[in-house]
Amino acid sequence: MEINHKWLVNVPVATLWTSFDSARDIDRDAISHPAHVEAWLKGLTYEMSLELCNKNLVQSQMLYGEEVMVLDEKEDWVHVIVPHQSSSKDSRGYPGWLPKNQLISRKDWMIANRPIAVITERKADLYGDNKEPQLVLSYQTILPIINKDTQWIQVETPAGEGYLRTEDVSIYDSMQSIPKGNGKDIVSAGEKFLQLPYLWGGMSSFGYDCSGFSYSMCKANGYTVPRDAHDQAAAGEKIALAEIEPGDLLFFAYEEGKGSIHHVGIYYGDGKLIHSPNTGKCIEIIDLKDTIYEKELCEARRFS
Repeated sequence: MEINHKWLVNVPVATLWTSFDSARDIDRDAISHPAHVEAWLKGLTYEMSLELCNKNLVQSQMLYGEEVMVLDEKEDWVHVIVPHQSSSKDSRGYPGWLPKNQLISRKDWMIANRPIAVITERKADLYGDNKEPQLVLSYQTILPIINKDTQWIQVETPAGEGYLRTEDVSIYDSMQSIPKGNGKDIVSAGEKFLQLPYLWGGMSSFGYDCSGFSYSMCKANGYTVPRDAHDQAAAGEKIALAEIEPGDLLFFAYEEGKGSIHHVGIYYGDGKLIHSPNTGKCIEIIDLKDTIYEKELCEARRFS
């Protein structure tokens, strides 16, 4: 692969694996082109989903059109860095492995300083020239605009061109012009995903993990935060636990808050937490009082 090209994700959701041999037979739908994320998730038992974490198989995910830096290749896989997901694992971005067939090379791809369409529905169809649905894209997928009318937004895609419905997106003059929301806006974004099942490593509206959820709701409101919970806890503005407000990120640690951070959620207000808890559960709003989370609460950070 020519490393000086721009390499873009060419499937709706690409899963970032720990190693080139991490994916199992049951994960075929996740590593194919096109990827069939919903079919993959439906085929996973609780035990298979748990293995994604317990056997350290999956690291993160990327959305359609996002750029990666290719470092190396092995067989049908490439070792990549994800620059827009900052991580203490690598100063350049989040590291991991992707199937080579889920990337496409573009010399001419340019998104900076161009009008963009951002998907603001939970999911949205990408249509072809004949206005037939081609792909189902995730919330917060961002594509550059070619043209628009009252019903359709013509967008550039990794593989060419396509169309999005105007009601599924928000339009901005550039990435830099995405407005900054307040804490209540972050909470409101999170409410869209109540009852969405947890997915270890999840970074899309097909499934979020805890830090993927907080990352994406902040992103939807114009804030870039690190990818993982322990890195998020070291960023932003430190807030005293007695002074938390809706939209603040709350962090939870082992040993009743004295150990290592293992979870993050968004403060909902009124003593409540909105979060993506763990495998087998769904995004929920809970009262913190008299829960393990109340005992493990150790840190709060504000990005809004």
